[in-house]
Amino acid sequence: MTDITVLGPFSAAYKQSSFAPSATKTRQILALLALQADRVVAASTLMEEIWGEKLPRSATTTLQTYIVQLRRKLSAALEDGTDPKDVLVTRHGGYLLRVRPGRVDAQEFEKLAASGGKAFEGGDVRTASRLLGQALGLWRGPALMDVKVGRVLELDVVRLEEKRMTVLEQRIDADLALGHHGELVPELSVLTARHPMHETFCAQLMTALYRSGGAWRALEAYQRLRSAMVEELGLEPSQRLKRLHQAVLSGEEFTDHRSLAAPRPRTTVRLSSRTTAA
Repeated sequence: MTDITVLGPFSAAYKQSSFAPSATKTRQILALLALQADRVVAASTLMEEIWGEKLPRSATTTLQTYIVQLRRKLSAALEDGTDPKDVLVTRHGGYLLRVRPGRVDAQEFEKLAASGGKAFEGGDVRTASRLLGQALGLWRGPALMDVKVGRVLELDVVRLEEKRMTVLEQRIDADLALGHHGELVPELSVLTARHPMHETFCAQLMTALYRSGGAWRALEAYQRLRSAMVEELGLEPSQRLKRLHQAVLSGEEFTDHRSLAAPRPRTTVRLSSRTTAA
């Protein structure tokens, strides 16, 4: 069974036998093929990743050499007679890495994140918390932390890291909905320290503090974010943060910071023609 990890240090193994290369360019190629597992990656895309715009004249031949080197690594790891060409497959105009479902951690992360997000949107916050927590548990550090990334892999890394942040926000919202306010304060305190202008983390921390009896600390959290935004960007917090701040100041009852994202609509009183005439 092939196991590939990209959510942290990069590794690739077949039945415990590693076939991850140490050479920079072949490592980049395998990482890109792994992120696109079971899909054809164009040779031109692989060349763009390892050379950028400055392609050597021998780019096509050199890429083929790197593929041969990867197959040699695979052949040494394969102990059941499997042909490495059946794992790292040549297709018209590109290459494909065959991997069984669930054997690449990034794919499993995406699957769990989708299921958890669906449960969250459907109101099943307990299931959402569990699935989203499992998705986040697959991460062991920054994506491809020990791989030199070119312009193609860089986009994949940014996408994965953004997805990770979204999943983290959703998991915390699910835990807030479950009433785990006090338990979330330490985690959110660290997150807001690391991301001092991240409004969602601030809103979540304010909610957790307020709901666990720390209204004054919630106000302090808002002031820290506001000071950072004004000093660094010359901007005020968004209306949803201002609305949350006002709710804490006035002692308003709320359980979900998202419900305070917009100000309450004004009540419009319609007068009948009879009343107007009077």
